[in-house]
Amino acid sequence: MRQISLLLAFSFCFLLVSCSPKPEQVRTKKVSKAFTEHGHTRVDDYYWLNNPKDSAVIAHLQQENAYVEAMMKHTEGIQNKLYDELVARMDQKYVSLPGKQNGYWYYTRYDEGRQYPLYCRKQGSTDAREEVFLDIPAMSRGHQIYMLRGYEVSRNNRWLAYGIDTTGDRRCALFFKDLTSSAMSPESIANTSGNYAWAMDGKTVFYVVNDKTVRAYMVKRHTLGSDPATDREVFSERDSTFEVELSTTRDNWYIFITSGSTLTSECRYIDALRPESGPVVIQPRRKDLLYDLVDYEGTSFFIQTNNNAKNFKLVRAPILAPGMKNWVDVIPHRADALLEQAAVFTRYVVAQQQIRGLPQILVINRATQQQHYIDFGEEAYVADMSAATDAYDLDSIRFSYSSLTTPRSDFRYGLLSRKTTLLKQDNIGGGYDLTLYETKRMWATAPDSVKVPISIVYKKSLLKKDGSNPALLYAYGSYGASTSPSFSSSVVSLLDRGFVFAIGHIRGGSEMGRQWYEDGKMLKKKNTFTDFIACAELMVREHYTASERFFINGGSAGGMLMGAVTNMRPDLFRGVLAEVPWMDIITDSFNTDLPLTTLEFDEWGDPYVKEQYEYMLSWSPYDNVRKAHYPAIFATGGLHDTQVPYFSPVKWVAKVRENNTGTNPVLFTCNMGAGHSGESGRFERQKLTALKYAFMLDLLGMGE
Repeated sequence: MRQISLLLAFSFCFLLVSCSPKPEQVRTKKVSKAFTEHGHTRVDDYYWLNNPKDSAVIAHLQQENAYVEAMMKHTEGIQNKLYDELVARMDQKYVSLPGKQNGYWYYTRYDEGRQYPLYCRKQGSTDAREEVFLDIPAMSRGHQIYMLRGYEVSRNNRWLAYGIDTTGDRRCALFFKDLTSSAMSPESIANTSGNYAWAMDGKTVFYVVNDKTVRAYMVKRHTLGSDPATDREVFSERDSTFEVELSTTRDNWYIFITSGSTLTSECRYIDALRPESGPVVIQPRRKDLLYDLVDYEGTSFFIQTNNNAKNFKLVRAPILAPGMKNWVDVIPHRADALLEQAAVFTRYVVAQQQIRGLPQILVINRATQQQHYIDFGEEAYVADMSAATDAYDLDSIRFSYSSLTTPRSDFRYGLLSRKTTLLKQDNIGGGYDLTLYETKRMWATAPDSVKVPISIVYKKSLLKKDGSNPALLYAYGSYGASTSPSFSSSVVSLLDRGFVFAIGHIRGGSEMGRQWYEDGKMLKKKNTFTDFIACAELMVREHYTASERFFINGGSAGGMLMGAVTNMRPDLFRGVLAEVPWMDIITDSFNTDLPLTTLEFDEWGDPYVKEQYEYMLSWSPYDNVRKAHYPAIFATGGLHDTQVPYFSPVKWVAKVRENNTGTNPVLFTCNMGAGHSGESGRFERQKLTALKYAFMLDLLGMGE
């Protein structure tokens, strides 16, 4: 494509003999702004970039994009080849497994060549006539970004409420569709969170509104066909460190309103038969008490909580007196097992736990109290449980399983028979053969002697274990989010070129339990960074790679990780992929008008508290850029990103260039039409992946 042979020749010439002049690196003007906090003065020379309404800022972002295009022009050949590989492995006609809800089987499917899915249902049987209730390919025409953020069908199966985001900024317009006629109700509601719940009457819908910082903060009630201006407020969360979410029981009998922060939550319920009734508090909020309503049975609620249970437990409470003093254990706390989710059926309770960094599914017979775990049989994998229908009297569940070598596979599991039946496995094109690859688990030793798990995968025939393999180490390590060692079809393009791919399960996630998270946040956040460095050092020490062939990758909070470890050990890596990275920790944390800021004081620290401020300042990636020989850097951002503003990475890149004593390229590309998640089309997204991979391969002289 596009005269590949000529491009490859040009690439070779560019790398070896510099036959063409190198594009001039972007020069970022400096306009000093001083901040004085707790008696300490910081100077930000690039603060002017924080204003997206300034035409000079837009011009600068366009200049950055032009620089990336010029610097990567000679790699177009390998980019095209990588893109073709990535798309070839995708299932062009993917169809999800159907799930039954209120008499209908719901599923999504893609037509070949389409960027977006069709949302479908069949009444009564999977052999019934298909009804396409959301034709996203048609609806998305004319939009660069088109995201369905959430949808709910009314209990009478007639009305559909759905939220659409056309910028990627998480502000959804709510629409209503009559599924019997395909007619749209005339009203729409702007700036919703994508979170909806129907009452049992089929005409009352609850939705969540965002505030100016895109914090989901208010629940409102709407009557179908009425003027949204008359919608009544049901609940409003006044504490800016909390946000609100809606959920329902499986049969939609109760609607739950959960208001939560990092460390504290408070839940309310509404009887869906009486939508006009006010929400009832389950347990008044108490600092450091987390709880979530799981479901109900008869006169009882089931609740997942950390009350006297760091790793959480499942309790039962009477609906008429659901406060904490009446909670009775159903699944007791275990110090060695993090309870991630639970489901209650008529005859069984099924729970998903995290034990020593791996998911386990526990089955409990309610009559006999006998229990057992499902056996998965690999060293590193991910498994997620679900139910095929909304019925309570089930004798089987579903679970999805994958590993770094095994594509996602969906199974039915007999709760009594213990028989596992494969229902579906993702179709990976391009001739992928899982037997050619191997996955292993290693344990790095952090500076405080804590053992940190690493999941790795490689192509067996290409692994040399002499340091000559290139490698890519990925991690996240924040918010208690566990990074699962799941299959990625895109990574195969690296494995087939001799890369070792690894995931560091570092503190800040919950892979090893709740304490694993707590030891990687607030005044212990540096553990996240030193854990990652320990993982990288082990990979070098064990000769899976060497520093000159070692790349690292992380996005969002994981991108922040990239900035921190690059400042700490710029010598350890050949290149850094920092995707939508949060870098300017201090300035952003002081700006409570920014999205997410107030919600996250319990995650990173409160800058208004001197001790926490000083600790944050000691690792903030932007504030700790120093004179050093930096590795090659490829950073990304989105102009409409409301989670990590574009100015965080673009300022970091400017400061790194200013302080870089070496000549490695430092690039930043900004998607001028997207938000935090980038492109929404499944094929369009592959172009950025191809560009990132080409960046690494080019640095290694593997531009083909």
